[in-house]
Amino acid sequence: TVTPTSADGCIGSPFSFTITVNPTAQVEPVASQVVCNGDLTTVDFATDNTVGTTTYAWTSSSDLGSGLSGIGNISFTAVNTTTDLLVSTFTVTPTFTNAGVSCVGPGETFTITVTPTAQVVEVEDIVLCNGGDSTEVVFTTENQNGTTLYTWTNNDTSIGLAASGTGNIASFNATNTTTSPVTATVTVTPVFDGANDCVGDSQVFNITVNPSAQVNTPDDIFICNGDVTNEIIFSTLNNVGTTTY
Repeated sequence: TVTPTSADGCIGSPFSFTITVNPTAQVEPVASQVVCNGDLTTVDFATDNTVGTTTYAWTSSSDLGSGLSGIGNISFTAVNTTTDLLVSTFTVTPTFTNAGVSCVGPGETFTITVTPTAQVVEVEDIVLCNGGDSTEVVFTTENQNGTTLYTWTNNDTSIGLAASGTGNIASFNATNTTTSPVTATVTVTPVFDGANDCVGDSQVFNITVNPSAQVNTPDDIFICNGDVTNEIIFSTLNNVGTTTY
C-alpha cells in the first residue's frame, strides 16, 4: 500500500498493489527402474507445489526406446537387443508457472536399466541306455552380467527324471523297462533375474532311453558227430534300432 504525501504535508489517496513470489519449481524424486526388453515403461512426475502449473522437461543419456528428450511424463517400450544390461540416465527439470511468470527448479536424476531378453543356449538331444547314469545337463546363456535362472519340465517321468525342476539337471539313473526306446521331451525356460523377472523363449530337447539289449533264448541243439548244423538265427523282442550279437 502506497500513500503519497506532498512537500507541504498534503496527504493523497493511498493505493495498493501486490507482489506474488512463486515457489521454487520442484519435482518429487523418481525411483530408478529395471525393466525387461520389450516392456512398456512409464514414469509419472509429481510435485508438492500447489496452485500454478508445473511442467516437466527431461533428457536421457541414451535412447533405449524413449528418445533423448521430451516434455511431460515418460512412456515407452524398452529396447535392448544386446546380450548385456543397458543403462540410461534421465534428468527431469521442473518449471513452475503462475500469473504468466515461469520459474525453473532444480532437476532430479534417475536411471532406467533395460535387461536383455533372457536366453538359453540350445541343448543337444541325449540318448542313454536303460540303467545308465546320465551326465549333468548344464544350461548356459550368451547374456552377460546379471543372473539367468532356468526352469525345466519333463513330459515323461518313466525315464527316471522328475517332472520339473530349477537350475541344471543333475545326473539320474535312466530307466526303460519296455522293448522300444522311450523319448521324453524336456522344455527349459530362461529367466533373467532383475527387479522384474524377464522370461525368454524356451528351448526343447529330447532325452531318449534305449531298452536293455535282449536276445531270445534258442532251443538246445542235438546233432551227430560230423553232421552240418542248420543256421542258428538270433532274435530279440526289441523292435526298434539294431541289435547285434
